[in-house]
Amino acid sequence: MTTNRSIGFIAAALLTAVGTTAACCREAVATTLADKDAIASASADATPRALQVLQGARPWLAGTAPSLRGKVVLVNFWTYSCINSLRALPYLRAWNERYEDKGLQIVGVHAPEFAFEHDPAKVRTATQDLGVDYPNLQDNDYAVWQAFGNEGWPGFYFIDAQGRMRGYRVGEGNYAEAEGLIRKLLAEAGHDLSAVSLASIASTGVEAQAEWSQLRSPEVYIGYAKAQSFAASGSPARDAPRVYEPASSLSLNHWDLAGSWTVKREFARLDRADGAIRFRFHARDAHAVLGAPADGQPVRFRVTIDGKAPGAYHGTDTDAQGWGVVRQDRLYQLVRQHGPIVDRTVRVEFARPGVQAYSLTFG
Repeated sequence: MTTNRSIGFIAAALLTAVGTTAACCREAVATTLADKDAIASASADATPRALQVLQGARPWLAGTAPSLRGKVVLVNFWTYSCINSLRALPYLRAWNERYEDKGLQIVGVHAPEFAFEHDPAKVRTATQDLGVDYPNLQDNDYAVWQAFGNEGWPGFYFIDAQGRMRGYRVGEGNYAEAEGLIRKLLAEAGHDLSAVSLASIASTGVEAQAEWSQLRSPEVYIGYAKAQSFAASGSPARDAPRVYEPASSLSLNHWDLAGSWTVKREFARLDRADGAIRFRFHARDAHAVLGAPADGQPVRFRVTIDGKAPGAYHGTDTDAQGWGVVRQDRLYQLVRQHGPIVDRTVRVEFARPGVQAYSLTFG
């Protein structure tokens, strides 16, 4: 089902009310659409200001602004440490490959969630590592985000060859309808798609689609600005070193710290070696957004699941014994379960200080 809204550019009322409210989660869709599994459609007389915003935006991560006139344009708001953004990439890459020479121009708008994602060099490295080769804007001040009235990652905006906004969605999923809309807009523009098949799109590793039916754990932030469900008594100490003792037990979706940590606004930084973070979750996958120390040296870490090595349940960034290495500021997949999903307690212990823990995400 498609929800119809006459939104002009996007929606002036939405723009005024929402500002830069952001959510790196599928649930962000519910704030935008009556049916969170549909693509909302803009009215056919929507104004062409979207293209003006994109053409005037700066900086582009590689080269200059692409030519958008006469193109069907898909705008994707994303940020490279967000699991929800990462799970959308196989579809964006496939659409770019299928339809780029048929008149489609994908534009990524990288709107950072964490401070390290403001660094263009880190974003360029991430886009290269992730195989994102369509043009990308670095939207550090959220100017494009606000102009579009976007609400979360990933955001998708569909613009026809006349520059009119024809559909939008905030959140993951419903990719078949999205591709159908792309094909509709290209056909309207006179492009022959008879030779372009609709083969399935494979997603693997950290980009594999979540096991939504088993997902019982929301994103957890570690920095005090958004921290919730901390298991120790009271709140984490703000901007000051403190030695934390782990809780005697963890309830589902709660977490704790062990060792000496300084909890900052966005992250917790380990002050001495052998500190750990622990969390209890219910999902197939568990990830952590981690940052390397200021000295740039790698940090080894070890993951255990319910006190044991993960074995076959290790993630793409850990081995069967649970070992992994933090070298870059990014998302790390710690666990991928197989078979029945039950509540698990995961512990991540770090071998040296300086590592920064930002958030825990699941899938």
